[in-house]
Formats: sequence, structure tokens, C-alpha cells
Amino acid sequence: MHQPSPEDRRQQAADLDACRDKLANGSRTFLAASRLLPRRVRDPAIALYAFCREADDIIDIGGATEGNLALLADRLDAIYRNAPHASPTDRAFATIVQKFDIPRTLPDALIEGFAWDAGGRRYETLGDVLAYATRVAGSVGAMMALLMGARDRSQLARACDLGIAMQISNIARDVGEDARAGRIYLPLAWMREVQIEPETWLRAPNHSPQLAEVVERLLRAADSLYRRAGRGISALPVDCRAGIFAAAYLYGEIGNEVRRNGHDSVSRRAVVPAKRKIELAAKAAIAASLSLTQSPPVIPDRVFEAAYLVDSVLPATGEPALPAWWNLPARTARIIDLFERLEIREREAQLARLALTQIQTPSRAKA
Repeated sequence: MHQPSPEDRRQQAADLDACRDKLANGSRTFLAASRLLPRRVRDPAIALYAFCREADDIIDIGGATEGNLALLADRLDAIYRNAPHASPTDRAFATIVQKFDIPRTLPDALIEGFAWDAGGRRYETLGDVLAYATRVAGSVGAMMALLMGARDRSQLARACDLGIAMQISNIARDVGEDARAGRIYLPLAWMREVQIEPETWLRAPNHSPQLAEVVERLLRAADSLYRRAGRGISALPVDCRAGIFAAAYLYGEIGNEVRRNGHDSVSRRAVVPAKRKIELAAKAAIAASLSLTQSPPVIPDRVFEAAYLVDSVLPATGEPALPAWWNLPARTARIIDLFERLEIREREAQLARLALTQIQTPSRAKA
């Protein structure tokens, strides 16, 4: 495997510092949370989030214009050719794309979600909201799982669940803030069911018992996803579990705060108190330690809207997609792994045939 030269390592360290500085100016919460992860995951995660932050800024500030979308597509093209633009963020992201075999589908989904944001897209059903959350958060969850070494369909599906749940928590918390910016992420059909006309409400957003019903329905959907995601966290590497449990608990607590506020996310903003954050961090550490003695159950079901993200990493056949052609070491390792698993399956089949033969052959002991 190619080993980076001293100059390459210095460049990578400088690029990572630049990514860290970018997040310090706008994503301090992530930087704080990342300290709970081992360094082998934390540093790649910083590169990932810095690229996501920069892409979001380009679309959010400059708009989802054809020029901006073409710019991001061009940058991703260069990254996936392993010839990134002369940008610390792009170079750092290219490094992790190559090292962790991140399919192009995942960052493409993220940028598509940003474009939906900038275009003021509305969401008629819960499925539509899930499709949006899949893009802006489920994709990041899947990429984070790859940084931790997850290559199992159930693990990846649970990572998408967690990202989607976190985004739904944000939506429930930011109803008023989004409305004042001219945006609405609640399922419009749900609003009409409780006699709220979305466009009329958007012109003068206000809290009401009817709106509280819609917010609670959304929180219940998030709760279900958090429960499923929690089971998947137990299958992550041991040194990653506490950090991811903490993230799940902290975001889940946002929904609990919304409930304590009477589901009023229009005139109030739910904030998790510092004392409660400390309690949740301790709870996460306990959950991580308990998971060491438990076998995480396999949960085959997944959010339909996120299925294509899982399939981009692991096709429907169940075999992992081969890495890009230029990543020869990873591609070779994957092929070897495939042969090893085929050999194991063949041995298991032989043992099964042998056992069947012994069962069907009459015993001669009493002849």
C-alpha cells in the first residue's frame, strides 16, 4: 500500500488544521461532540464535516444556481478522480474518500438536499420529509459509519436512521425559525388534517393546539428512528459507541424539550440545559459499556427513502461494491475478502451436506 511521504503528511496535517478552523467558526457543537470519538475517526470526521459545511455555505449563501451546483459537481468530480482542487477542504475530503471508499452517491445526495433547501421545496407527506432528511442527514450518517469501519447493511441502515432522526429533531425544534425564513418542513398533509392551511399559516406563523399535534406526530416518528438506531450503535467498534450514543441522546433530548415547552416551537426554542447534557453523556457511557455484553439484534427493515444510500455501498446482492478503480490497495483487499467469504460459504455447505448424509445413513451399531 502506498505510504504518504513526509511532505504528504505535513500537507495532510495542514489541511486538517484548516478544516478544524472552518468548523470552529460555525460548527462548534460538532467539534465538541467529536472529542468523544477516537482520533482515528475524529480526524476524518472533521474533514468530512468541513466539506459538508463548505458545500452548505455555497448553496445557502450563493443560492442553488446552476453555476453553484455545477461548481460543486466539478469539485466532486475532481475529488473522485483523486485530483482535488487546490483547497484544504477538498484535499482533506479526497483523502478520506480514497481511504474509506465513500461512494459518490452519498455526497451527491447531501448536495441535492442543500439544493432542495435553497429552492424552498415543500413536503406533502412524512415520506417526503424523510426523503429530504435522508439527503441532508442520512447521507452524513452513512459516511460517518464508513469512517468507523461499518460495512454491514444493517449497520449502514441504522446510521441512516440516526441521521434522519437527528434532522427530524431539528425540524421539530425550528418550526418558527424556519417559518420566519419562509421555509416549512412539516408534512403539509398533516397540517391540513388539523385545519391549518400551510401557506396562510406561513404568512403569520403562530402556535396552536392543532400545530402541537403535528409536531408531536413528527417527534414520535423521530423516537421510532432513535430506537432503531440505538440497536445499531451496539454493533459499532467499541471505542466509537459512547460518542454516537451521546449524539443520539443529545439530539433525542431536543424533542423532549420541545414536549416540555408544550410543543411550542414557534415562540420558543428548545434548549437542552448543560446539566442535562452531562447526565446524557454519562448515560451514553453506561449504554456503551452495557453493549459490550449484548449481541445487537439484526434489524433488516430500513427507511425506504434511504435504501438507495445503503445500496450505493452494498448492492442488493449483499456483496460490497468494489472501490474505485484508482484505489488499487482497497480494491485488492476487497476482492480477497470476497474470496475468503466465498470459501467460508463453501465449507459451511460441505459440512451441511456431510451432516445430512450422516442423518440419512442408518446406524449399523444395532445390526
